[in-house]
Amino acid sequence: MRIRAAVLREPGCPVAVEEVELDPPRADEVLVRVAAAGVCHSDVRLADGELGEGRWPMVLGHEGAGVVEAVGDRVSAVAPGDHVAFSFVPACRACRACLAGRPNLCEPAARHSLAGMLMDGTSRLHADGEVLQHGLMTACFAERAVVAAAAAVKIPPELPLWQAALLGCGVVTGIGAVRNVARVGRGDSVCVIGCGGVGLQVVTGARLAGAGQIVAVDRSRENLERARTRGATDVVETGDERTVRAVRKLTGGGADHAFEVVGSPETIRLAWGAVRPGGQVVVVGLVPRGVEVSVPGIEFLSDKSLRGTYYGSGDAARDIPELAELALTGELDLAGVVTHRTDLDGVEEALGRLRHGNGARTVVIVDEELAG
Repeated sequence: MRIRAAVLREPGCPVAVEEVELDPPRADEVLVRVAAAGVCHSDVRLADGELGEGRWPMVLGHEGAGVVEAVGDRVSAVAPGDHVAFSFVPACRACRACLAGRPNLCEPAARHSLAGMLMDGTSRLHADGEVLQHGLMTACFAERAVVAAAAAVKIPPELPLWQAALLGCGVVTGIGAVRNVARVGRGDSVCVIGCGGVGLQVVTGARLAGAGQIVAVDRSRENLERARTRGATDVVETGDERTVRAVRKLTGGGADHAFEVVGSPETIRLAWGAVRPGGQVVVVGLVPRGVEVSVPGIEFLSDKSLRGTYYGSGDAARDIPELAELALTGELDLAGVVTHRTDLDGVEEALGRLRHGNGARTVVIVDEELAG
């Protein structure tokens, strides 16, 4: 079929909506009519060519939700009419990482995602005979998407799809970093550096975990106010060395946990300085390829730890439905992080807002009726 989609032709050039060709799903795949998609900083990194060479031409978009229209012959987990959120790591459940209980690091999914292909190593997207890559195996800045069956995670139909669109990346990543990596405990002190779309989910995760103190750090007063509404007990509006002094003073010598949600060497260094001896830093932000990060080596004697995380370090197939239920009960506010709504033609402008740190999450409404 022919669909409209936001295509990255080469980095540094504006993303444009084109009419492209989408092949039907194969045996282990699903066709989804996209309702809405969130614009994430990873989309910016891809559009700006910061995640490696050759990742274009590509249909962008990896955080979204929609309704299943057709399924392949071997698909049983979802059926036409089901509401689904996208997972951009469709775990194979058979590789070394999956068998070790780390499906977020699924080896075939990582390999094919880097190539912009689906799990069989091929694409369903074309334009005038040219193969297009699937952005992070999803390509949901489009009217429809064909994804691996494991990438379409069934969610309750009561949850509006324009909100559910955020579950499969920002929410899983942010809350997962708190639960699965830092394992924040009741009464712990937490510092969150970078309170955009994902950082606000880290704040939420810390609140849900029962953190006693949550210090939000950002250069934007608007983002800090949003962090307050989601559970931050203190805010620091700065981005220089004063940040460390302020956080350490507020927390009585340093936070138990610091989450860096920007992806820059400077803010990672700030996070390192903001934790107490024995504390840990979790880097959630996506650092561009080729960028080096350093911390004072002598400070490892203070028993600090510096941790990475990918996709919340959990199991999206398990976590997305659970988080959807939290949204239905009101414990998880999805709408509160959405600062802008647009359509497919507004993707490039939304990417620009992220580049300049304006707002938190933009949701692209692809199908108004389905999006709710």
